Amino acid sequence: MSLHYIVREPLVKTDNPPLLILLHGYGSNEQDLFSFAEELPQELLIVSAQAPYEMGYGGYAWYAINFDEINGKFSDLQQAKTSLDKIAVFIDEIKTKYNTNPEKTFLLGFSQGAILSYSLSFFYPNKVNYIVALSGYINKDLLPKEMPSNLKTTYYCSHGSVDQVLPVAWARESKPFLDKLGLENEYSEYPVGHGVAPQNFYSFKTWIEARL
Repeated sequence: MSLHYIVREPLVKTDNPPLLILLHGYGSNEQDLFSFAEELPQELLIVSAQAPYEMGYGGYAWYAINFDEINGKFSDLQQAKTSLDKIAVFIDEIKTKYNTNPEKTFLLGFSQGAILSYSLSFFYPNKVNYIVALSGYINKDLLPKEMPSNLKTTYYCSHGSVDQVLPVAWARESKPFLDKLGLENEYSEYPVGHGVAPQNFYSFKTWIEARL
């Protein structure tokens, strides 16, 4: 397998289970979002992936975020692209291994995981059917030179209105961006910082259930 992962097999067995892949944020690990699993629909195969770059103390990153006095904060886009390609291969491996439903692939990312979820949907059109992007944004530096024309992905986007890590203004650009491409999307904000409020969780859970 391209990435280390943990899995919750479907509690209700079907031949081709719907698949939900979880991508954690910067400095976290595959256990972080896995706590969602017990509350999510029983028919889902839930796979939580661990990012490839080790940061120490049990933390991992999909790509480095560097700080210097001249440029301030900047992302290692080469590492980000490498991780994107690894995630794409990983999704195919999981689909094959578990014989999942090809029409029901959900990709849920938080923060750095959400940024890559958006990007993956454009670099690998229709590899996933549904994106749940929590506390992330569309990084314009992580988009293909030409946007795909046949995209059918649907997006759920949410952000904390007082997020101190990724400004809510960045997240607010996602809806007009997706609207302009004619892509179905839903955007909401919650009065929290860089995290997922309980009402946010129930909102995206309902969104997923409606698409199963």
